[in-house]
Amino acid sequence: MNVRRIGLFGGTFDPPHFGHVAALRAAAASGRYDLIEVTVAGDPYVKSLDGGVRDAALRLAMARAAFDDLDLVEVSDREILRDGHSYTIDTVRELLAECDQVDLIVGADLAQQLNGWHKAVELRALARVGVVPRPGATTIVPDGWDSYEIPMDPVDLSSSYVRGLEPTSTNLRLFLPERVIPLYQSARG
Repeated sequence: MNVRRIGLFGGTFDPPHFGHVAALRAAAASGRYDLIEVTVAGDPYVKSLDGGVRDAALRLAMARAAFDDLDLVEVSDREILRDGHSYTIDTVRELLAECDQVDLIVGADLAQQLNGWHKAVELRALARVGVVPRPGATTIVPDGWDSYEIPMDPVDLSSSYVRGLEPTSTNLRLFLPERVIPLYQSARG
């Protein structure tokens, strides 16, 4: 396959859940991408300040378990292999050496925060933004960003919600792909 257009779907994926799966399926069905790279943040600079981010190798294994079978999706460890904090701009620069176009795929809840991202002005010049709708979140992309909406029914689910549940298989089956559950449970102890 000639990869010219890449959709970049990054995150901590702690844990990856059915909302992520739905967003990736909708992005793949949109016809905008030749490949969607799921990039697991090695050291997510915003979340690492709060503490409690699980080991990157475990989050990568969970992402692979959740997404490896999805059309057009490839799970990457590029940010884990990179030293220091994980910044989207660095990943976009790397991908542009391999393809013609990179579009960020973000939830509507994050879209309004784009101007606060590391080197946002450069990032805005290099990448477009595909926005996935989220329940209760208005899609507001700051001025100057080239953006579009990825059509899908919003999924009301977050990783923080899943982390707040008791780690029983019965509960988790409602929110996590089957292959993710044993990995997530082993991390919960």
